[in-house]
Amino acid sequence: MDLVLDLLATVSRWSRSNLSEISLALMGCLLVLFGADFKGWVEQRLGNFAGALRVPLMALLCVIGSGAALIYATPWIVKGLSQFNNYSLAPVLLVVLVLIGVIADRR
Repeated sequence: MDLVLDLLATVSRWSRSNLSEISLALMGCLLVLFGADFKGWVEQRLGNFAGALRVPLMALLCVIGSGAALIYATPWIVKGLSQFNNYSLAPVLLVVLVLIGVIADRR
């Protein structure tokens, strides 16, 4: 049992030192998974604009939306993940990665 707890603590400490990169990767995965939904929502809102105006507006809103999510949501993920102690951070990250994989598989 001590071996498992030592492994969890070691992996959690390594994860904690790379938490900003891990959070950025998680946010990127979420953007990839739900980007089509966001694009559909933007297309629905801009549907009655002329084509010459709709395409640049859609590109701009998607770029701003994705950029804002990467810039502003990533620190929230870092804050949330940093609340876990060294014995629970690695299992939480593993569960999150499995959930992202399940969502990706169902899409």
